[in-house]
Amino acid sequence: MIFIATSGYAYKDWKGRFYPEDLKDKDMLSFYSRTFSFTEVNSSYYRMPNSYMFYHMIKKTPDGFLFSVKAYGGMTHQQDLSDATVNKFSDALKPLIEQNRLSCVLFQFPYSFHNTEKNRDFLKRVRERLREIPIAVEFRSVDWLTMDVINLLRQNCLIFVGVDEPPIKGLLPPVVVATGPIGYIRFHGRNAQKWYNHDKAYERYDYLYTEGELKEWVPKINELSKKVDVIFIAMNNHFNAKAVINAKQLLGLVSKKE
Repeated sequence: MIFIATSGYAYKDWKGRFYPEDLKDKDMLSFYSRTFSFTEVNSSYYRMPNSYMFYHMIKKTPDGFLFSVKAYGGMTHQQDLSDATVNKFSDALKPLIEQNRLSCVLFQFPYSFHNTEKNRDFLKRVRERLREIPIAVEFRSVDWLTMDVINLLRQNCLIFVGVDEPPIKGLLPPVVVATGPIGYIRFHGRNAQKWYNHDKAYERYDYLYTEGELKEWVPKINELSKKVDVIFIAMNNHFNAKAVINAKQLLGLVSKKE
């Protein structure tokens, strides 16, 4: 099974492009869930989530709608795995877990998180601290792309996140690897000019994929689907709802019979 959707949904600049102009912010998720069957929750990276938030998200979506939850930034960027932080985060996820609505927790690491013994040990600690929770790991630095790391992920039941991003030296190339029963791919756009040189964060993701660029991924996705039970694909090129356009395009491409 392949789920294709977007990274986040609560964007005001999507009004008039995906959402009706007069749609209230509180109704965005309900509207979104009529088109897509999962989403990434990004707000949990910026502030610690709580169970109340997820309880209400569940109420706004149909049965079977899934959530990928981005790990709290203190966990990924400050490497805070203290009892207080881990317990708060785990408790927040309980409504999603109890109702089988959690696809996985996404640990998105910064480029500064390099392949060192200390950081490899940290990945093991993440697995130990979050116990049975499915965890996907997104690296930004290419030095993680080694067989030793792939084996480490497999041994610790951690999901490798394939990425599409600009072909800039040091970033990961567009590859997919099966390290468990779940496959995960994120599309960030290929706006090389604005990747590092931008005034506003959204400028980095201001990119619309061509159909040809998306077609490059179809063989990779098909190959990955043979090795995993489910694949989650999230479009993060969210500026002006370009993620919505490309998610629908890619869904059409992978749905076509070979």
